[in-house]
Amino acid sequence: MNDKLLMLIPLFLYLALMLFIAYNTSKQKNTKGINFLEEYFIGSRNMGGFVLAMTLVATYASASSFIGGPGVAYKLGLAWVLLSVIQIPTAFLTLGILGKRLAIISRRINAVTITDYLRARYKSNVVVVLSSIAILIFFGASMVAQFIGGARVIEAITGLDYSLSLSIFAIVVVIYTSFGGFRAVAITDTIQGIVMIIATLFLIFALNKAGGGMANITRNIYEINPDLLTPTSGGNVAKSFMLGFWVLVGVGVLGLPQTSIRAMGFKDSKSMHNAMFIGTLVVGFLMIGMHLIGFMGIGVYPGVEVGDKIIPILSLKVLSPIAAGIFIGGPLAATMSTVDSMLIMSSSAIIKDLYINYINKNAGEKKIKRITLANTFIMGILTYIFALNPPSLLVFINLFAFAGLQAAFLWPILLGLYTKWANKTGAIFSMFGGVFIYIFFSIKKVSIIGLHNIVPSLLISLAMFLIGSYIGRNKKVEVDENLFI
Repeated sequence: MNDKLLMLIPLFLYLALMLFIAYNTSKQKNTKGINFLEEYFIGSRNMGGFVLAMTLVATYASASSFIGGPGVAYKLGLAWVLLSVIQIPTAFLTLGILGKRLAIISRRINAVTITDYLRARYKSNVVVVLSSIAILIFFGASMVAQFIGGARVIEAITGLDYSLSLSIFAIVVVIYTSFGGFRAVAITDTIQGIVMIIATLFLIFALNKAGGGMANITRNIYEINPDLLTPTSGGNVAKSFMLGFWVLVGVGVLGLPQTSIRAMGFKDSKSMHNAMFIGTLVVGFLMIGMHLIGFMGIGVYPGVEVGDKIIPILSLKVLSPIAAGIFIGGPLAATMSTVDSMLIMSSSAIIKDLYINYINKNAGEKKIKRITLANTFIMGILTYIFALNPPSLLVFINLFAFAGLQAAFLWPILLGLYTKWANKTGAIFSMFGGVFIYIFFSIKKVSIIGLHNIVPSLLISLAMFLIGSYIGRNKKVEVDENLFI
């Protein structure tokens, strides 16, 4: 049988499975007694520990984790593998710091989105509108990048035309997200997380065999460039950059709505604690494993000019056609599991946070269901259209969106949960100030001692929050005790 066909079989079986899951979960939303909004946007708060861990990990991991990150490790060596370790506590931090409080409070106030919580906490229409706008802008940019990334993965492995690859990716993601909702996203994320683990294992063992063992691979890398085996890549990875990267992919993750929303959807405390343990192990394995693959590629197949191509090249060279077809599920799953979460949250920003709150407060459930499905579908189509003519520098677009969300949401979420003195003036100042400074620094290419711009942006955002909260401290706003534990 033709090698190309052998690679396509597991790919299309995988995509068909995603659509089958959407079909089955859509039936549950039609069951009587199920609240459509709570089911569609947060899966009726019924995630167990394993599903919670996997959807959190899959949402966090993107094409950058499977393509871009290993590509940088191929160029910079061991330093970038060591830097990937920073991402290990992602699930532990998100659930440990946000999980219990957000879960309890969201149930008390019947919140199904992060903006729902912020609206109840700060009692401000400005905060709601700013939150919704930030989600739509930054998620929009990131979704386009993810659509393009998913299409590039299919294109690189199968040889299909970019437009056809994009169409395949878009059709599957838009359909299963639109009709399956949060539950379909969580279930598919779980499957995609498992696929990512299997794909990583496949390639590590195959690459180790092709290179004659890790000792031989390391020796080859030393002969190519000894600096590639040092913790700073011969000075190419500065300490200030390490600090900035720690903030961006470490503590800053607490400000990402797409991961924070997972802290509102689990079943019970046992599920949360299990997810903290499982999620930490899985994130650690995936991040270190995939970056290690990029590093190993230096000693096995040196001389690849474009780092982002190393994973597709390695998979085609060291795996059988069927195994390569299975491996494509890794980067594809990482991309799909990120974009589906953003798509469902973008839809919630329009329908739940804006339409129901400000346009039609008395809309019936049938109408809400109809416009929600249509809205999610239309947003997916618009993203597809923007992705048809892919811009360059996709990694930077994705990182820009990633950091922009943190600048907008970190302090309003974190300080809102843990302090009673935080108020709407502080939240508004923080969101305006953080996003403005981040965009200004990015456009003007301002660099403070080599730090990533997210570091000064978050510091200024925090200062603005404190100043705003001080200014607004005398305004009499009744404190709702349901918002604290």
